Amino acid sequence: MQTPVPDYLDEVRETCAHEGDDGEVASYIPELADADPSLFGVALCTIDGTVYASGDAEHRFTIQSISKPFAYALALADRGLDTVLEHVGVEPSGDAFNEISLEQSGRPRNPMINIGAITTHALVGDADTTPADRVRRIREGLSAFAGRELEVDDAVRRSELDTASRNMALAYLVHAQGKLEGEPHDAVEGYIEQCSLLVDVRDLAVMAMTLASGGRNPVTDEQVVPAWVCRQVLAVMATCGMYDAAGDWMSTVGIPAKSGVAGGVLGALPGQVGIGAFSPKLDRFGNSVRAVRTCERLSRDMGLHLMQAPEVASHVLYGVVEPDDDGDGVREVQLQGTMHFAAAEVALRELERVPDDGAPVVVDLSRVASTNDVGRRMLREGIRRLQRDGHDVRVSDPDRLLDSRDRAEVATDALPADEEGTADTATERADTERPEEEGRATEQAHERSGTDRAGTD
Repeated sequence: MQTPVPDYLDEVRETCAHEGDDGEVASYIPELADADPSLFGVALCTIDGTVYASGDAEHRFTIQSISKPFAYALALADRGLDTVLEHVGVEPSGDAFNEISLEQSGRPRNPMINIGAITTHALVGDADTTPADRVRRIREGLSAFAGRELEVDDAVRRSELDTASRNMALAYLVHAQGKLEGEPHDAVEGYIEQCSLLVDVRDLAVMAMTLASGGRNPVTDEQVVPAWVCRQVLAVMATCGMYDAAGDWMSTVGIPAKSGVAGGVLGALPGQVGIGAFSPKLDRFGNSVRAVRTCERLSRDMGLHLMQAPEVASHVLYGVVEPDDDGDGVREVQLQGTMHFAAAEVALRELERVPDDGAPVVVDLSRVASTNDVGRRMLREGIRRLQRDGHDVRVSDPDRLLDSRDRAEVATDALPADEEGTADTATERADTERPEEEGRATEQAHERSGTDRAGTD
């Protein structure tokens, strides 16, 4: 059997290509003004690295503003959340991508508009990184997200430098406010080179899936940035990634996304899919008309809206085999699906109902596909409490889902092994997978946010 996904993508692309022909190519950058408006490609990347594509999927175009979330990710990884928040906020601007959008403190409102992206660019690397090394770090970092070495379109780079007066003015303005590190012209030149990297929709889909997979590239298996960085980036993309159309996008499409004026759109749905789409004609917000339609269609058809509740928690219990059902005198609690907070909470309530009748208890995880840290900790604690209450507990965990994953922990009593697998009930005391400052993100962001919007235009 051949999977129907490629045929479905072909149908989506053909339908979206014929639903009107509105929009205009970006004309303020001469090299982009010459783009072929008929080009149209779309690609999906799954969590295991499978890439499906349709249309002009191998046509390369400059990444432009789609580079912003990835440069933001590198800055967070290199400098930490506290330092980045000192220079760039996380609030939606409601402004066009090239507007002067500053808080009262002089801090750019977010890293997805030009004034914030230029400021973010200067934060990649450490405080002593040279402009040339910073450009190299960004190029290598974005290449790691894509899973291949990306090249710069020098013609587009030169064309953007020739028309960079506004970006240069934005850089000097932020520098005057004390929020831009280094020299403004270095930041703008590096930012333009960052935007001139060549990608295709397959690259965008893989880059998106890397963000959606907690920083692990599904093709190369490289951990590009820490998981906490991806969570921060996706949150900002969700609220700020589509400029002053971000609210409409989030309510309609519901996928954290970023667009670029060359015609690309990237969408990253955590744990599910990475989307890359490209067509040069833009709407009045600077987003590709056909790419937006494509994402709307995918979200609607495939149930990809971030706010659509998954139907997994209520189905976590596969069954309970009572001691007398099969004559072995053992009670089996059989779990299934994915263990996150809601699912593990249902499982704990089932364990709570285990009667004190002396029958051994088997917690069967052989049908559980995966568990996150919260689900793992909750299950381990439930098993520990059953043991503490005097139950003889055994765990069937063939995939070792309850093992610690790169955590410092203090072990308690180990669970007995059965024929299918083993697990212990170590209680995890160190549960941070990100720098300590990330835990203070919301509080600090609110503290630094200005109460008045700076109308400086």
